[in-house]
Amino acid sequence: MKTLTKAEEEIMQILWQLNEANVASIVEQFPKPRPAYNTISTIVRILEGKEVVSHKKVGKGHIYFPLISKEEYSNQSINKLMDGYFQGSFKSMVSFFVKKNDISVKELEHILKELNDQNKKP
Repeated sequence: MKTLTKAEEEIMQILWQLNEANVASIVEQFPKPRPAYNTISTIVRILEGKEVVSHKKVGKGHIYFPLISKEEYSNQSINKLMDGYFQGSFKSMVSFFVKKNDISVKELEHILKELNDQNKKP
């Protein structure tokens, strides 16, 4: 999958939240001052070119929807981060975030418990 810019990721966040939307609805989700309609329209077309968004024609307009789930994108982004900065080592990546975010032993235990609980689910 191609890398998304910050602006593209912002629009994807909105589309994941709404499931589908026209450009005007996407613009409405931004805080004021909102970006221009044409700016959002251009970015949505770029996202279509990157094959992460598609559209269906409704009347005279288009309704856009994501082709990739938020979970799938997150997973690919984390793997790219891990490969690019931590030589593919999950352990190194987690150690880095633990050190930089000053996570307590109690918080780590809570995270491990959640992971263990998820692994036990069928």
